[in-house]
Amino acid sequence: MKIGELAQTAGTGVETVRFYEREGLLPLPARSSGNYRVYNGEHVDRLAFIRHCRSLDMTLDEIRVLLRFKDAPHKDCGEVNSLLDAHIGHVAHRIRELKALERDLKQLRAQCGRSREAKDCGILEGLAKTAQQPAQPKARQAAHLDSSHPRGKAGSLHSA
Repeated sequence: MKIGELAQTAGTGVETVRFYEREGLLPLPARSSGNYRVYNGEHVDRLAFIRHCRSLDMTLDEIRVLLRFKDAPHKDCGEVNSLLDAHIGHVAHRIRELKALERDLKQLRAQCGRSREAKDCGILEGLAKTAQQPAQPKARQAAHLDSSHPRGKAGSLHSA
């Protein structure tokens, strides 16, 4: 199949397929006599695996490790267990951050209980007041495969 068919089968874009190829996650396909990329069922399966791992918010580095073990099925999977344990810890940390964000937003929402003129809006006033305060340094997050996940704002997800 050609790249467009692979992308459609996997429910992704052609550029995503090319991205995963450049990142070394998808093996380069054979070429047709017309120099078109020719993909097969193994590419479909591998792309589905990658996409599923991304849906679990795994980084490309984490996926590389998993694929290395997937490609060596007789190897001991202890490192896979460790990787997943670390990822679970990262997710738990993000959940705590998101709960704190939810709490902050609810407190902000409580500042304006009824509709009024924007100049008297407690939410806008609270946002403006907080924006004027010096930024507080966040506690450093635990290392997660060489800090592959973005740091900073809670809820920033990967999109590739």
